[in-house]
Amino acid sequence: MKNERDGSVSIEAEGDERLLYIFLSKVQQSPSPFGKVKHLDYTFSDNLKSYSNFKVIG
Repeated sequence: MKNERDGSVSIEAEGDERLLYIFLSKVQQSPSPFGKVKHLDYTFSDNLKSYSNFKVIG
């Protein structure tokens, strides 16, 4: 997850496609009181990075 200069947020996630759709649904619901999702763009890729953990940057 990365905050962009224009106020948007970029997220890279990988996993089972069905679970990724559930993840996208949860993101769209804006679960945090500190942010509001107004628009969601996503793409799927077969180029996996084999993430084993995550780190909040920034």
